Amino acid sequence: MTKTTKGALRLMTALAFTAGMSTAVLAEEITSMAILTPETGTDYGWNQQGIDGAKAAGEAMGVEVIVAENLGYGDVRPTLRELAEEEPGLIIAHASGYNTAAPEIGAETGVKVAIVDSPSALSEGAVVDYTASGHEGAYLAGVLAAKMTRSGTVGIVTSGEPPSWNSQSAAFAEGVKATNPELVIRYAVIGPAAYSDAAGGKRVTESLIAAGADIIFGQGNGSSFGMLQAVETTPAADGGKVMFIDVIGDKTPIDKGYLLSSVLWNLTPVYEAMIEDIRADAFGTRNYGINLADGSVALLKSPHIPDDVWAEVMAVQDEIVSGALVIEPHFDAESVHALVTGE
Repeated sequence: MTKTTKGALRLMTALAFTAGMSTAVLAEEITSMAILTPETGTDYGWNQQGIDGAKAAGEAMGVEVIVAENLGYGDVRPTLRELAEEEPGLIIAHASGYNTAAPEIGAETGVKVAIVDSPSALSEGAVVDYTASGHEGAYLAGVLAAKMTRSGTVGIVTSGEPPSWNSQSAAFAEGVKATNPELVIRYAVIGPAAYSDAAGGKRVTESLIAAGADIIFGQGNGSSFGMLQAVETTPAADGGKVMFIDVIGDKTPIDKGYLLSSVLWNLTPVYEAMIEDIRADAFGTRNYGINLADGSVALLKSPHIPDDVWAEVMAVQDEIVSGALVIEPHFDAESVHALVTGE
């Protein structure tokens, strides 16, 4: 007969409890996260929406948010290491140029990271991608442009050809052509990564206006301010206004009467989903996106859009949300070139 002391019994009970816990899914807590952006969060666009979205998600989910902004497009490894020392539960690397460095430093420091424009980097417990594509909203913007153009020519100006921009350019072109196949689409890229090039944005937009465009769909971060300046100062061929359709943010507070609309992104639900997945021990099992159905993508209704035109555009939106009309994203530049040229 084996005699068991009270101390041994307590030890065995503790070990049994620990073993039981090891077979259960343990929720991971996250109390802080960090976001890095290449420009300041005052651009009414990519950087501001990223920072605002992170702050809103943090407030809703009880997570402190550390912001590192205006870091440029160079090597951010030193900043990533510095932030990792704060031991955040997540680092959001909010630029396509950061999608190599962030996973490297994440692996080096054991910090989870979220990146853009690299869906194949998905790694369980380590890396997720949120290549946000507002292509459904961009399709609606194309429908709107087709209904509002006077000249029969619309333009697309981009600050580069990253996957998010490509998907929106392609969908915009599809929306235009689906509404009126006879319309002409002019397409121009400021440079390979001219995200903050406002002067280049102005110059390239002026060239498309000179080529007959009276509506410009612009994608550019800081360079979009140059695009907007061009439409404000350069009349269309008929002497009337050139109108601007923006992306990601809402420039209404600085509009001088030329902002027709914007494909709005709301990244708050995306970041909230990341936090939820961390707490559910599911981080790195999926990537994230945005869409019309959940409101993370929307088309801005400005005072410059007639009610009857808006009703027609919203009817198309209803088709997309219901699934009757499916807009497939095209993330490659070649698809964009083919769509805008009609080849």
